[in-house]
Amino acid sequence: MQVIPVHISKEIEIDDDLVEIILNSTSIKDGDVLVIAQKIISKQEGRIVELSNIEPSLLAQGISSQYQKDPRIVELILKESKKIVRMQNGVIIVETKTGFVCANAGIDESNVKDGFATLLPIDSDDSSKKIREAILKKTGKKIAVIVSDTFGRPFRMGQTNFAIGLSGIVPILDYAGTKDSFGNILRVTAIAISDEIASAAELVMGKNNQCPVAIIRDYKFSNEGDSISEIIRPEQEDLFR
Repeated sequence: MQVIPVHISKEIEIDDDLVEIILNSTSIKDGDVLVIAQKIISKQEGRIVELSNIEPSLLAQGISSQYQKDPRIVELILKESKKIVRMQNGVIIVETKTGFVCANAGIDESNVKDGFATLLPIDSDDSSKKIREAILKKTGKKIAVIVSDTFGRPFRMGQTNFAIGLSGIVPILDYAGTKDSFGNILRVTAIAISDEIASAAELVMGKNNQCPVAIIRDYKFSNEGDSISEIIRPEQEDLFR
């Protein structure tokens, strides 16, 4: 299996032809998995906000005073969230409108001009599907697409890349009903391959390498799945909520 970085020096802007930019930067083969950083998807889709245009509510001002955060960022977090899951030690964990449980609703001020912030795409599955279909139309290549972002985890230090949208790939490889090397029937082993692929891509993408895209090549996967919702744990099964 290969993990291939795709360097893009151009600053992505609203309505850029992202597919054309990617195709001009690399060669695509049948069976590739294209991993794309959320940040450039958000920029291309116009999910970027000028903070000077944000008027913080009284609630946002109150939270910001307790957690030493910009009240405008807090206001964006509230607008992008279904509910606050936990606030502690300066960290605001929320459930986003798309169902992700993460810090700050995925709102990020890195790799954008000062005074701006990016929001998560409205529908990362749809973003992935459009890119996959455009590449098929332009090149005839059948690939999978994963949109990735960096999340923390409740049970380990540090952050890692997660899939937040996908198209053309099953997000979970379920071994239930198969046998291990000793002939025992596996019952609950399900591997989050979309997250593992996103994490592998992060090894070459980095945060300051001008490499917001990576190709995972020569990895065999099922292309029958098309929704990141399959990998989101239902609240009633979530021991951390």
